[in-house]
Amino acid sequence: MRLKKTKIDPKAKAQFLDNLRKDRASRESGYREQALALFPHICARCGREFAAKNLAELTVHHKDNNHLNNPPDGSNWELLCVACHDDVHQDGERVNHFGGYALGAAPDQSLGHNPFDALKNLLDDDSNRDT
Repeated sequence: MRLKKTKIDPKAKAQFLDNLRKDRASRESGYREQALALFPHICARCGREFAAKNLAELTVHHKDNNHLNNPPDGSNWELLCVACHDDVHQDGERVNHFGGYALGAAPDQSLGHNPFDALKNLLDDDSNRDT
């Protein structure tokens, strides 16, 4: 059974999208202001310092990539310059199909648990038993 497509009223759609944008802007400005008050205005990755005139180039990165996780102590945030922020989000694209990293880039250690960390040790132990 096919569902009947209903047309959305353009005014209602515009209002809905406007509300979404306002909610996002208020949420972002809230945690951005908090992060700027908590942390020095320095990129956590490259160390570049920022003054009031170029503070717009400093972004708030959510370490767990969850933009709704905004603890008041700032434990899920780090301030990154625009270039480093883009670089962090492109790390996943740098992984080639062999599991290596292009341009010598290492994976971001703040991404969490790697279930394969102990695999090499297990395999080495297993191969030592056979000899």
